[in-house]
Amino acid sequence: METEKNISITVETKVEASLDKVWECWTEPVHIVNWNNASDDWFTPRAENDLRTGGSFVSRMEARDGSTGFDFGGKYDEVIPKSLIAYTMEDGRKVRITFKEEDGVVRIIETFDAEHTFPPEYQKAGWQAIMDNFRKYVESKYGISR
Repeated sequence: METEKNISITVETKVEASLDKVWECWTEPVHIVNWNNASDDWFTPRAENDLRTGGSFVSRMEARDGSTGFDFGGKYDEVIPKSLIAYTMEDGRKVRITFKEEDGVVRIIETFDAEHTFPPEYQKAGWQAIMDNFRKYVESKYGISR
């Protein structure tokens, strides 16, 4: 019997904004609905977030043409404000996100367990696109002028 190998995927970005604003935009539903999509043909009409160890979250993700949608959610395993978010998705996969202020920018590193339906490269591209949208949203709203 062959078993599927667990693969971890990491995406990251550097955001030119304060750690306070980066954390706020990552965690507050009023902001999440503005950046949580991998492409312009998707959007997040609703987000809920109980940001604490043992708390849960859910974001409703939908295709703009109305053809499909799904809830993306999970439960927080560990939350250290402005530093770490670790959670378990509803399907049991784990995610770990670190926030580090370095030289006036915030580096976000997100590592997640891949699922077995889509190729890892496809998953990495999708999660990276969401991360890139986050960076663009925060920098356009709160970016540091250089």
